[in-house]
Amino acid sequence: MSEISTKPYMLRAIYEWCTDSGYTPYLAVKVDASTTVPMEYVKKGEIVLNISFGATSGLKMDNDSIRFHARFGGVSREIYVPVNNVMAIYANENGQGMAFEPQAGGQPEAPAPVEENSAPAPVLSAVPAAAPKALAEVKTEAPSAPDDDADPPKKGGRPTLTRIK
Repeated sequence: MSEISTKPYMLRAIYEWCTDSGYTPYLAVKVDASTTVPMEYVKKGEIVLNISFGATSGLKMDNDSIRFHARFGGVSREIYVPVNNVMAIYANENGQGMAFEPQAGGQPEAPAPVEENSAPAPVLSAVPAAAPKALAEVKTEAPSAPDDDADPPKKGGRPTLTRIK
């Protein structure tokens, strides 16, 4: 029996946490031929979607896809996103959430190889550039050295994804 991906369960859990906490859940999606989104809003092959209760109608988050209706420029559009194309789900207000590697082509996710003496996997967070204060240190068993080469976050603009080690 093949192993079931945890990704759709994590997406639903973060969505529920966002709504229970009063935050606005956003999805960052890699757009390809298998997605149905308004192409005029796609930038660099990606789109960020507000999936809050007030912004969507008929939201359905299955193990294979996320589908709903939303208004873009006052026009209702049907949105279809394969779970494999989701790059991140996060709270717009504070950037807390989870990022994933998009898997285009509908291929099932392969579990990441685990080394015996390795530190825990890094926690990923989608962080809007306007909310750099939302970053929190993630403690692991092995302390990491500060990254002095990193550029400071930009002010305003589109949300960006940042890997926290």
